[in-house]
Amino acid sequence: MEERLQKVIAAAGVTSRRKAENLILQGQVTVNGEVIKTLGVKVSADDNIEVMGVPIKKERHHTFLLYKPRGVVSTVRDDKERKTVIDLVPEPYRLYPVGRLDYDTSGALLLTNDGELANLLMHPKGEVEKQYTAKVQGIILDNSAEVKQLRRGVLVDGKKTAPAKVRVVSNNHDHNTSVVSLIIHEGRYHQVKKMFQKIGHPVLKLSRERYAFLDLQSLMAGQYRELSKTEVAKLRELVVE
Repeated sequence: MEERLQKVIAAAGVTSRRKAENLILQGQVTVNGEVIKTLGVKVSADDNIEVMGVPIKKERHHTFLLYKPRGVVSTVRDDKERKTVIDLVPEPYRLYPVGRLDYDTSGALLLTNDGELANLLMHPKGEVEKQYTAKVQGIILDNSAEVKQLRRGVLVDGKKTAPAKVRVVSNNHDHNTSVVSLIIHEGRYHQVKKMFQKIGHPVLKLSRERYAFLDLQSLMAGQYRELSKTEVAKLRELVVE
């Protein structure tokens, strides 16, 4: 598969894509010994690329599914020195989380060094389904007005959410709580919590049970596994027309 030269340079960790473009225009990049000074050139894995005379190391792509525990931040590093998801996946690759889960939210999170795949999955047009289980304050009935609101979409931060798939799993009248399954394809900041807050049922506990077709059945909190080539290809199929 061929990719744009500046993208390959950025993926190798040499510099950002924008700076890679500048280096190309300045004649600082060669492909198979030939100086490249125009943007848009595509290269393959067999091409020899040098930036300012130094060969780049092509990084093989890896994507992992992590069962993120609560109390871990979904970033590469944290200025408060809290444990990050990268600390849980001690692989020799420059991994980045695909989107985020809140500090107090557990569940399925992807980590990858494939920037293109991450961008495709996070782009709103991708509409990747995410399934959550929320324990909320108060009793919600399956065909209640509140559930119908979620199914139609509610106003969050001035914008209506897309229709959600909602199912009430259980009620606990003694503790005045309900467990609700929610499937959405958006990924706005604190979206699930804000959706339940909007209908008057604050979230007490939240977990993402599924990301696209990937679930956590084979994992325990803190564990992870690498996706197979078939699984990665299937993810791409979901978001590439």
